[in-house]
Amino acid sequence: MKAAIEREYDGSMYVPPEWPVEVRPPSVPDWETSAVTWLLDAVPPDYRAHEVLRRHPIALARMAGHHVNAAIEAARAGYRTAAVDLKGHLPPHTVEAVLDVYREEGPRLVRLARAIETVERALRGETFTATLRRS
Repeated sequence: MKAAIEREYDGSMYVPPEWPVEVRPPSVPDWETSAVTWLLDAVPPDYRAHEVLRRHPIALARMAGHHVNAAIEAARAGYRTAAVDLKGHLPPHTVEAVLDVYREEGPRLVRLARAIETVERALRGETFTATLRRS
């Protein structure tokens, strides 16, 4: 992910691994436009009807964060209860397939939440620096 950004923008700015490839780095002029487009893709389509969210990307990022975090909680609850809720209504292999969907979507949503949080931090003016960590 970071390598693609560095290639496209000559490595002019470090962005953390959570940074979405669809969003241009904050060092690039008008990067907020790509952030708004990406954030709108992370929320229900009805959010596009609210001009205030396009004009104020920080508000959009905050709402997107709440939306995705709620989806994470819903996925966790669904995973915990799916086997019991669906038993007797679906064949066992179908119940397992539903659980597989939760196993796939849960981590995707967590990655999305981290990416949204990172973009929101940049929208608030935070800059990112690479740090070395001891193992």
